[in-house]
Amino acid sequence: QVRLVESGGGVVQTGGSLRLSCVASGRSFGGYAMGWFRRAPGKERESVAAIAGGTTYYADFVKGRFRISRDDALNTFSLQMNNLEPEDTGVYFCNIDLTGSATAPDNSGYWGRGTQVTVSE
Repeated sequence: QVRLVESGGGVVQTGGSLRLSCVASGRSFGGYAMGWFRRAPGKERESVAAIAGGTTYYADFVKGRFRISRDDALNTFSLQMNNLEPEDTGVYFCNIDLTGSATAPDNSGYWGRGTQVTVSE
């Protein structure tokens, strides 16, 4: 059974940092696109960052502040989030997209259950 589990969320002040991690189990996902999404309060889920092979994608609102990385040997991928802002508050989900680039919020890949990130002013 495939399972994705996020960790690393929490409460941080504006300007602080958090590192989210996603551990995948049940099969190997080397070569597939991996992504992070978030759902802010009252908003739809949106793409934050994705990585496929050596190519990375970042939403404009996180460029220069967040960095996505992966370790296929450990079946994990991470999101380093720096200089956090209150607007970054939300539930963050990890995703492995078997058919696409892990940037579509409704892709039919595997999803974690989410981890809460709260940035206080």
